[in-house]
Amino acid sequence: MTHNRQYIWQGPSWPEFRWDSTVLLKFLGDCRFQQGSLLTQMRELGFEVRQQARAEVLIEEALKTSEIEGECLDPNAVRSSVARRLGLPLAGMPEVRSQHVDGIVEILLDATMNYEQELISDRLFGWHAALFPTGYSGMHKILVAGWRDDRNGPMRVVSGPIGREKVHYEAPPADRLESEMNKFCRWWEKSRNKMDGILRSGLAHQWFVAIHPFEDGNGRIARTLSDMALSQDENLSTRFYSLSSQIMVERDEYYKVLERITKKDGDITEWLQWFLECMSRAILRSNKLLSNVMQKARFWKRHIHTDLNDRQRKAINRMLEAGQGGFEGGMRNRKYAGMTHISRATSQRELADLVSKGILRQNPGGGRSASYDLIWEDINAGNAEHNS
Repeated sequence: MTHNRQYIWQGPSWPEFRWDSTVLLKFLGDCRFQQGSLLTQMRELGFEVRQQARAEVLIEEALKTSEIEGECLDPNAVRSSVARRLGLPLAGMPEVRSQHVDGIVEILLDATMNYEQELISDRLFGWHAALFPTGYSGMHKILVAGWRDDRNGPMRVVSGPIGREKVHYEAPPADRLESEMNKFCRWWEKSRNKMDGILRSGLAHQWFVAIHPFEDGNGRIARTLSDMALSQDENLSTRFYSLSSQIMVERDEYYKVLERITKKDGDITEWLQWFLECMSRAILRSNKLLSNVMQKARFWKRHIHTDLNDRQRKAINRMLEAGQGGFEGGMRNRKYAGMTHISRATSQRELADLVSKGILRQNPGGGRSASYDLIWEDINAGNAEHNS
């Protein structure tokens, strides 16, 4: 398969990449504008709100980078892990522990908080071990914390049923990995401040995926490296947008562009353009996430002295997270009882208490199936007051 030149790493100029700057200029400009506006907006917020925003973005990133690979993590386990790592209160959320989830959160935090630290193979092995704490990927035992060895044949990215697989890509043979990864890590250290930081983030992602140095987890580590490069670019250990959640939305195109680029001769203009556009959309998307965080912060600031139990806090947080109009059918007695594991009678009392405290109000109509909602105009009115 490798005798006729088919893949990017078989070309004579590998690993020298090139791109057309004139094509990318507009996309890079848009991206820089979005990035600058977001960072300005975040600087104006208090430390606590920024911490909360950081936690939400980290939760989103951990969930989505896994979902891209078809793996659905327990959101409560991710929330618990992030809260523990950042020292944040769980605010009535269940405490769920998972070694696997902790590993993902740990590598995302290491990449962004310790972005100044050198990238060496041992650090990448540490990330890989954190991703696969049991030494298994699903039901398959894999080589963890070491470059793949190709003992089962060449590393191929395939899809389709057994016997009719389609090969999308074949990675460089295992005996080249040591030297390929040494080149990559040397470039990583040398290229910082020598090329545009966002382009560098996109290039690192594509290059790492092309080498495919691990038996599994290459995509997650490539996306983590992109995040680390963006932290270096912004000189900031806090992420306020999640690239992975936008990649998840555009997952099919993400894989198609990567596949097309791995079959070219080193011109990665198409990939970098897609990456820049995706990042712009990720930043725009994060504005919704952040406005939710700010709403929550305003709400709890206003109710700092309101006497509420953990069940009430949990229900309020769920409604705040869903956002205005996002909580299907409003909060009903049965829904509240199910969510908080209490009797209908206790549930009715606690909902009535929230109404009397000016937190909830009954929606029009109802009768026996009365539903409640937060008083959104009060929460939203705090906006101007919060920004002044």
